[in-house]
Formats: sequence, C-alpha cells, structure tokens
Amino acid sequence: MQRFMLKSKLHRVTVTNANLNYEGSITIDEALMQKADLMPFEKVDIYNVSNGERFSTYVIKGKKGSGVICLNGAAARKASKGDVIIVASYVMVDDGSTKKWTPKCVHVDEKNRIKRS
Repeated sequence: MQRFMLKSKLHRVTVTNANLNYEGSITIDEALMQKADLMPFEKVDIYNVSNGERFSTYVIKGKKGSGVICLNGAAARKASKGDVIIVASYVMVDDGSTKKWTPKCVHVDEKNRIKRS
C-alpha cells in the first residue's frame, strides 16, 4: 500500500502580489523552492490562513532571493497581497516507509526570507 504524505511546505509565507491577468499558477522565489524541494510545474496545495481559502495550482520559478510569492490567474481571486498562506506538496510513500517519514518545513520571516527549515 502507498499513502499520500506531506513532502514539504512553505509555512506562513506572505503573498507579495496577485496577478489576475496571467496564466494560472503560483510564482515562488527560487531559493524558497530549492529549500522546500519544489520543482517548476509541480502541483501544490495552497491554504490561505488569512481568509480560509484552500485550492491547488502549480509552481513557477521566481527570481532567487526576491521573496516573491505571487498568485496568478484564477488563483489570484483566492488571495490578496499581504495574505499569509501555506504552500504544501505531497508525495506517495510506501506504507513501510511512513514510520520514518519526515517532511521538509520551511519557516520564513515577514519578508519571506528563510528563518529555518
């Protein structure tokens, strides 16, 4: 048997922009992507702490070190600039490996700079 397990998350990042007139996705600072083991076009779930919205989209690489967290297209209707969100990715894990499973969790400051992971 396999189970869906949390692979990684960006915990309480701040939305820096919401661009309705763009193809759907979330643009994420490349440094944050690397730390959270996220790939371009990878599916992620977004949990908006500020308004309770929950939705899925895919990742686009943003400028490294920029702190960008930009919701694009339809996702831009689910969050506003300044909202606090959680970005989560999941992976299938063999049942025998779940007891040792540890997801990556990246914590940031108010400017989306990495504090700890």
